[in-house]
Amino acid sequence: MLQLIKDDPWLEPYESDIQTRFNYYKDEIDRIKKEYGGLKKYASLDDQLGFHKIRNGFIYREWAPGAEALSLVGDFNNWDSDSHKMIRKEGGIWEVEISKDSGLKHLSAVKVRITSANGIHDRIPAFIKYATQDQESYDFTGRIWQPSSEYKWSDQDFDLDAVKNPVIYECHPGMAQEKEGVGTFEEFQENILPRIKDLGYNCIQLMAVAEHPYYGSFGYHVANFYAPSSRFGTPDDLKSLVNTAHKMGIAVIMDVVHSHSVKNFAEGLNDFDGTNNQYFHEGGKGYHTGWDSKLFNYGKEEVSRFLLSNLRYWLEEFHFDGFRFDGVTSMLYHHHGDHVSFDHYDKYFKDGVDWDAVRYLQLANTLVHTIKPKAITIAEDMSGMPGMCQPIENGGLGFDYRLGMGIPDNWIKWLKHKKDEEWNVQEIWNVLSNRRYKEKTVAYAESHDQAMVGDKTLAFWLMDKEMYWHMAKGDDNLIIDRGIALHKMIRMVTAAAGGEAYLNFIGNEFGHPEWMDFPRQGNDWSYKYARRQWSLVDNKELKYHYLNDFESDMLHLLKSENVLNASPAKLLNIDETNKVLIFERANLIFVFNFHPNNSVPDYEFWVTKAGDYTYLLNSDDEKFGGHNRLDSNTVHHSFKKEGGDFIKIYCVNRTAIVLKAK
Repeated sequence: MLQLIKDDPWLEPYESDIQTRFNYYKDEIDRIKKEYGGLKKYASLDDQLGFHKIRNGFIYREWAPGAEALSLVGDFNNWDSDSHKMIRKEGGIWEVEISKDSGLKHLSAVKVRITSANGIHDRIPAFIKYATQDQESYDFTGRIWQPSSEYKWSDQDFDLDAVKNPVIYECHPGMAQEKEGVGTFEEFQENILPRIKDLGYNCIQLMAVAEHPYYGSFGYHVANFYAPSSRFGTPDDLKSLVNTAHKMGIAVIMDVVHSHSVKNFAEGLNDFDGTNNQYFHEGGKGYHTGWDSKLFNYGKEEVSRFLLSNLRYWLEEFHFDGFRFDGVTSMLYHHHGDHVSFDHYDKYFKDGVDWDAVRYLQLANTLVHTIKPKAITIAEDMSGMPGMCQPIENGGLGFDYRLGMGIPDNWIKWLKHKKDEEWNVQEIWNVLSNRRYKEKTVAYAESHDQAMVGDKTLAFWLMDKEMYWHMAKGDDNLIIDRGIALHKMIRMVTAAAGGEAYLNFIGNEFGHPEWMDFPRQGNDWSYKYARRQWSLVDNKELKYHYLNDFESDMLHLLKSENVLNASPAKLLNIDETNKVLIFERANLIFVFNFHPNNSVPDYEFWVTKAGDYTYLLNSDDEKFGGHNRLDSNTVHHSFKKEGGDFIKIYCVNRTAIVLKAK
């Protein structure tokens, strides 16, 4: 019996299903070893296809089995389709050699002219490493990326094993700057990485890396899977960013999109060889109506190799430390999770599951951890499929973490529909502590989803328009006071009890006052909301830095006390009358009083061990914008009574404190 089933007896009726999916993976691994010599070689399709330097110039290969003819065109041959016709080889692969005196060189503009059943069209090569957009015609063109010298890495001393308590900064390089325009990799490296380091984050989750034609897609409609987005800089600029982060002790994971692809004909893979089922499923099965995009056929070997090679490429070529896989729920099920309530185990193992996608994700996790054993892989899955973060040999899918997507949804629900005094502390605890045995969770109170226009960040739910008028120090405002207090508490309780890693979206740590919206026709192509206003947190006359400072101290505490790597939190006390939640984790005592009014002197509760308890963190400290109602130098001596060891504290309303026994 697989370990996954031993750990969860409710899975016993599905033993044959889970064993079958494991066998499906195992048979594929065995076939790959036999035919290719191993998974890494199987995932090296980009070494065969695309552009490669040879002694006499270049060789270019493209997989286009449904095409009638291919020719390489570009500025080097005046876009003449008769100049470099390609020869069809075995397996639908086309090939052409380009002599070194042809003029093809670094940054040459290239496309492949494909003749097929749907006509003659110029397309961007599927394995292009760089693509740029003409600022007048807006046309994307492939570029040869063969610089005279390779980028020189200096990150050999970076130890990914040091990131055992992942605190993740989710960020987008284009909107990371305060200017109304597109930020670059270089600007992010110079201006933003130092902020991230100072705050205490040890990992960044970099969004929108792969080239995408529409900036407003947030990078989720990828066209060129092997090309870093040129709107942010060159491939070497991205390498420099990763290298610098590593030298700061910061891991870099990529927000990778293998769940779908842009439907654009001119830029992407859609109908590439003249057929609609080369990379994608045929017909309606290959189209996601909600996303208006194309869906990969993970059961086709060439597609599997294309995507797995893509993962290997980002890991090896750019030194990424892992991936956050977007849209995993959509991948796992033919219905993509749309309008489906995952209320029965049948829905994870019976009809509706795309077994090819399950196997692809298992292969992906095996490959990533083969290349970089300590790499971090995160699944964005809202279905809760059992085994998502269990080892594959145990019957799982092999991810390291899953996103705790229910946590931010519940915070918004509580803030939107209930008054503070109506909050149910037991419900808060249940949401934060309810996760599958042996499956690690990335806890977060808000991510980019909550920052998008049409939704609200926590700060906006809490303080709304009052943020525009009452964030100056000395301007007393009850709404702002409440917002600052609860903003700190929500993030602290989420981080401490919600999972084994913590995530925050760029700018939310200081309560960024604006939502996020990319330039589009509906806002007159404005960049006003596609940026982060760092001047607000840098201005010490404003209250934003209180939230920023608390976040920093909280993160340093999580890391120094090894909180996220510790066993799950142990509940000590729930008090619905006073809205108090107390739990222990990593030998620390976390106390939260959510009540709007009730501050309780001599509040007594049980602790796990005797000792003298001192303060490690106090959200009511005036340096965090609090009211300084607690003396953080106070020592609370435990005392014995029936039932064990107890302490008494002044339990202040709308305050979070962390205590530790000497």
